[in-house]
Amino acid sequence: MLDFRNTNTLWASVLVETLARLGLTTAVLCPGSRSTPLTIAFANHPKVEAIPVLDERSAGFFALGIARQSNLPVVLVCSSGTAGANFYPAVVEAKESRAPLLVLTADRPAEMRNCASGQTIDQQKLFGSFANAYAELATPAPDLKMLTYLRQTLIHAWGQTHLPAPGPVHLNCPFRDPLPPLPQPETQPLIKLLDVEDFFSHLPPPPAPPAPLAPPVPCPLPNWPSCDRGLIIAGPAQPTAPKDYCTAVADLSKTLGWPVLAEGLSPLRNHQSLNPYLISTYDLILRQPYWAEKLAPEQVIQLGPLPTSKALRLWLETTAAPRWLVDQGDRNLDPLHGKVIPLRLSIDQLAQAIGAPPKPCPAYTELWRRIDTQVKQRLNQTLAEMDIVFEGKVAWILSQTLPPGAPLFIANSMPVRDVEFFWRPGDSGIRPFFNRGANGIDGVLSTAIGMAHHNQSSVLLTGDLALLHDTNGFLLSRRLQGHLTIVLINNNGGGIFEMLPIAQFDPPFEEFFATPQSVDFAQLCGAYGADYELIQTWEQLVRCLNSSPRSSIRVLEIRTNRKADAQWRKHNLAKLANSF
Repeated sequence: MLDFRNTNTLWASVLVETLARLGLTTAVLCPGSRSTPLTIAFANHPKVEAIPVLDERSAGFFALGIARQSNLPVVLVCSSGTAGANFYPAVVEAKESRAPLLVLTADRPAEMRNCASGQTIDQQKLFGSFANAYAELATPAPDLKMLTYLRQTLIHAWGQTHLPAPGPVHLNCPFRDPLPPLPQPETQPLIKLLDVEDFFSHLPPPPAPPAPLAPPVPCPLPNWPSCDRGLIIAGPAQPTAPKDYCTAVADLSKTLGWPVLAEGLSPLRNHQSLNPYLISTYDLILRQPYWAEKLAPEQVIQLGPLPTSKALRLWLETTAAPRWLVDQGDRNLDPLHGKVIPLRLSIDQLAQAIGAPPKPCPAYTELWRRIDTQVKQRLNQTLAEMDIVFEGKVAWILSQTLPPGAPLFIANSMPVRDVEFFWRPGDSGIRPFFNRGANGIDGVLSTAIGMAHHNQSSVLLTGDLALLHDTNGFLLSRRLQGHLTIVLINNNGGGIFEMLPIAQFDPPFEEFFATPQSVDFAQLCGAYGADYELIQTWEQLVRCLNSSPRSSIRVLEIRTNRKADAQWRKHNLAKLANSF
């Protein structure tokens, strides 16, 4: 259990044993010399899955994906120098999207810093404000009192990955030589002095989530049940228990009689039958000035972050209705700087606080339902009859084809927006995952592989640039316990930029914004040993999605025309809600 061969092995084995008893199950380790004691300790522990990953940036996002689907902290380990700096994008995303990580950066001892010793940089507070907490551990010493200090520091750091909100914690870990497990006599007396079971007997169980807060006294709840023009907006959500979350939102909606505008990155669209007031085509509807004016609400309840839809955000700014923001965290989730009143509550608590029976469907809600039904019918008919390869149809097909409960990671840029536009509501229970904390395209493949690890057979929907930005993620295929199907929309560039005004200015648009790469993905997959298939018909895509992958990773490439797809959206999205 504990390794008494030398000071470093004892120190590192106490560290790992403490974390294992606190509930750690997974550690992601990057190669390097200075982290040798940590690597040996994690690799030898029978209850911790130690996964070696070459690239620190990929490792960080892989750990993030595991943490996101397990809701447990994952340890990240690297050597000294710039190694830890490569964790930075994943640490930022973990902070912004509330995923628990414990980052251990090995370092040289204090006397070897600032003197041109190799592979040494200033690692103090390396991640700045993006870490929930930071501490530098003492240099290992063969002393029982110092080992108790280490144990207690780790208990505190583990708790800080959960509270006050989940996020990354950084511990800088200096080690002196010898780094390998060469015998040192000074650790031998500790074998008799250290009673292992007594030493760890008081460790607490994994921290419970923070106790829910009561409604703020200065902001009593308004009389919502008397309002017949109220609206609930449900933004991106990755709840631990998706069906329970959807049931709670449905109960709130039925209690008030208010419609729920459900973001495609929320599980609500995949538990449709729970909520008769679910609206999915709000972006298309609000592009019509007539409906935007007709449907203006008097009160809005916002659940978590706002949806991605630009049309919805502009409409909220124009209508300027008071918004009650329901979120148990401490973040400012109002990029519109509107009339927002924060409620630090769970959705269940909010429904309890209202304390009213369900009310009949108001005329305002019925109008939303009627328009949504008509737009969905028109949208579904349009996409069903579409033979051309349009990238937006991919999200529509996935919503109807993936198996029940399938985990789906949705890359940023156009895939996120196409899911919002075209994802068809149903009762599949598909679980959406995403990196919308910082909205970057980095680490997409690695996060998706982490999501798929020890999980149900999973799917990644991504564009070509996001996949190319993280091709080192393919190196994880040997470590993946499970299957990941990558649905690759290859439009040879950044499709999101085609939707922006800069697209009218070429040059420099094509070379500096769209940045086409013209990579042969069949050859790329061959180099990494991933299965590959070029999709040429919609029937072929459905057939492949209904078949089991032969290897840990497969790529289904769909080649599309970036400019033609942008024109289709521009000319057709608003038209789907007109003439009613």
